[in-house]
Formats: sequence, C-alpha cells, structure tokens
Amino acid sequence: MTAHLLAREAVELVGDGSRAILGIAGCPGAGKSTLVDLLVTRIRAAEGEDWVAHVPMDGFHLADAQLDRIGARGRKGAPDTFDAAGYAHLLERVKREVDEPVYVPGFDRTLEQPLAAALVVLPSVRLVVTEGNYLLLDDPAWARARHAMDAVWFVERDESERIARLVARHIEFGKTPDEARAWVETTDQRNAELVAATAGKADRVISAR
Repeated sequence: MTAHLLAREAVELVGDGSRAILGIAGCPGAGKSTLVDLLVTRIRAAEGEDWVAHVPMDGFHLADAQLDRIGARGRKGAPDTFDAAGYAHLLERVKREVDEPVYVPGFDRTLEQPLAAALVVLPSVRLVVTEGNYLLLDDPAWARARHAMDAVWFVERDESERIARLVARHIEFGKTPDEARAWVETTDQRNAELVAATAGKADRVISAR
C-alpha cells in the first residue's frame, strides 16, 4: 500500500467530533519513525499543520539516573526500562483532554535522555500518531496503553537490513562500530525477538522498503 493510501486510512480513524490515536509498532530499526514522519507530513499537507501530532513512546525511557538505581542501564531499551504506566496515562489524557494543550515528553538521541514537555498536543489535533516497540506486548501496563489506541500498525523489514540500520544508528549517536554491533547482537536482538512475536496482534502489517 502506498504512503498516500496509508495516510488516508489513518485519517479515516477519526470519527465525528473525536480524537483518534494510531500506534506504529515494530522491532528496533524496522522503520517506525520513518513511517511516522511520512504519515505526519502527508496528513499535515492534506489536513493542516495542527490536525495531527506525534507522541513518541521514547519520551518514556527511564532516565539514566533511574536505570542506574535499578541496575538496568546495560539493558536500556528493554520493556522494563520504560515508564509504561506513565505512557498509558498520557495516551488516556490525550484521548480525554481535548480542550486543553497536553504536553508530551520527547527523547534526545544525542543525549540518550527523555526531555519533559518537549512536545505538545494542541486542542485542534484530531489524530495522534504514536510509535514504539512494545505497543502490542502482552503485559498489563502495555495493554493499558494499547487500549487507548484506535489501531496499531506493525512495521516489518528484512532482518539483515534492519540490523544494518540499527548498527548505523548506534554509530551515528556515539558508539564505536564494535560497540554498536555488540549492543545490537545482545540487548537489541533480545528486544526484537520479543517484539516480533507480537506482530500477529496488529491491525495491519506493513512491509518497509
């Protein structure tokens, strides 16, 4: 399906007088953010700049201070290194509080840290697009977040290409090539296997190219 048709399908999630949330799930490096950027750009061109907003799950990474406290910095990116309850609560607020701005945390990939109130969902927004690895995970905290979404699409990509993209990303943001490959082969791959098992729960599976 073309990007134009996917954008149209996303817009159709919005009912009369309502606000819809579309989730984009997939393994690390599959192209979730690329798809979100494409959808948001096309929808803004068709519907207006403030008709659609992006709410990334990455804003709910635990900061390094908390990861150090629980001894999990070496597993950064695993399901329990996110504030899943906070993410679910934020999505519920976005769905419910349609008359006030809702401020949303972002994530700085250079710092590798979440940033409070970096983004905003304005009252004019009718569609929110959120993306992350664990939107379909069979866990009570993540299931609560899924319940707030109107649909979840899963992005898949050729495994060798996905891994190459992931290694390149880690290098771009400061790891050496050896460090990047080691991280991908251990931490990222464990997470990817967990995420891949959830694809069957998606409303649509999209093959990235």
